Amino acid sequence: MPEVVLRGVSKKYGKVVAVDDISLTIKDGEYVTILGPSGCGKTTLIRMIAGIIQPTEGQVFIGGKDMKGVEIEDRDLGYVFQNIALFPNLNVADNVAYSPRVKDRPAEEQAATAKKYLELVKLLDRMSMLPGELCGGEQQKVSLARALATGSKLLLLDEPLSALDARVRMDLRYDLRRLVKQLGITTVHVTHDQEEAMSVSDRIVLMRKGSVMEMGSPEQLYTKPQNMFTANFIGETNFFEGWVKERADGLSKIELRDGSEMSVANCPFDKGTAIVVSVRPEFVFPFTSGLHAKITSITYMGTYWRISTEADSEDEVELDVPVADGSLYKIGQEVYLMVNRKAAIVFPRPREGIAEAISLE
Repeated sequence: MPEVVLRGVSKKYGKVVAVDDISLTIKDGEYVTILGPSGCGKTTLIRMIAGIIQPTEGQVFIGGKDMKGVEIEDRDLGYVFQNIALFPNLNVADNVAYSPRVKDRPAEEQAATAKKYLELVKLLDRMSMLPGELCGGEQQKVSLARALATGSKLLLLDEPLSALDARVRMDLRYDLRRLVKQLGITTVHVTHDQEEAMSVSDRIVLMRKGSVMEMGSPEQLYTKPQNMFTANFIGETNFFEGWVKERADGLSKIELRDGSEMSVANCPFDKGTAIVVSVRPEFVFPFTSGLHAKITSITYMGTYWRISTEADSEDEVELDVPVADGSLYKIGQEVYLMVNRKAAIVFPRPREGIAEAISLE
């Protein structure tokens, strides 16, 4: 199984820097997702790994070999595109058998290969059908089977699920992880969908404006993000602006803009430091005391109610309450909010302001 190594890789189009000095190692058999907003450079990065485009600077190594000047067909990898690029005039079996056929493998081997990978994606009963006779999810499964049939141990997935319906995306992403782990394939998956990245990845590489903001396991990036952009992009969070008022016994008292206070654990900053506290909606609770706020909207989310409020500190605060408790709340109602102080994450207040620090542009 190949290890993929990027060393100082950049891609520039005139004065536009699409990818800026990225160094990254993807281990043998690892499932790595490159995540980020549209235009952040993630597709440019995977295309440089594939050899579709060449880096302006830096090196790409696959299996210890420098890929400079090596064409995509000689990199021994499978590539699944966003637009499900199947051959419309070939049936499912012939689409999957395309790679062994162009390699002049015997007809029996071609048929056996198609059967093997169609069985893996659970589409054996569709092998005689044309792509146009399949639904979108089935077409993408055929595209995946065709990539696997190359026999490569490196699989590149470029937004493979973005054109599919929500339910199909959910089902197929679990199939993706199951298959590549079963086959022991090194996988690089590009997506802008945070939930998709969280559910399939061993490790997530989060990009913004051509650079890597942070990388780590899904759990690490969700529970212990190292910067505000990650905290905001991976899942959802509330931000509270304030100052460290005092520290004692492992707790820090934070004074918010209106003079109200909240306590948090694990604050690394000294008294007087301007900070921003991040707290996920699931760690904010209605209480008999705490931060005073007014409910601005209530949204039914299926398994819970999402309640949006504006605190006296002018911070917008969202929290989730059980479906059974939805009737207890109304727009305009005044409430008190308590946060789980152990779940709070404290960042230094950014000089450019919160909006710029978390901006997707």
